[in-house]
Amino acid sequence: MSKVCHSCGKGPAFGQSRSHSMRATKRRFDPNLQKVRILVGAAPRRVYVCTRCLKAGKVTKAV
Repeated sequence: MSKVCHSCGKGPAFGQSRSHSMRATKRRFDPNLQKVRILVGAAPRRVYVCTRCLKAGKVTKAV
C-alpha cells in the first residue's frame, strides 16, 4: 500500500520512540489515509486520501 495522499502528497514521517531510559529506536508516523472513490478527470478512481484533505473538501467523491 502506498502511504502517500493522492491530493496533497503527504507521506510517512520518521522519528524515534523514546523508552523510559531514553533509549532511541526508529519509528514511523503514518498519515491517516482512507481509500475513497474520487473523480480523477472524468473517471472515478479508488485512491488513498488523507482525512485532512477529505475534511477540507479538496477532493470530490464519486457517487
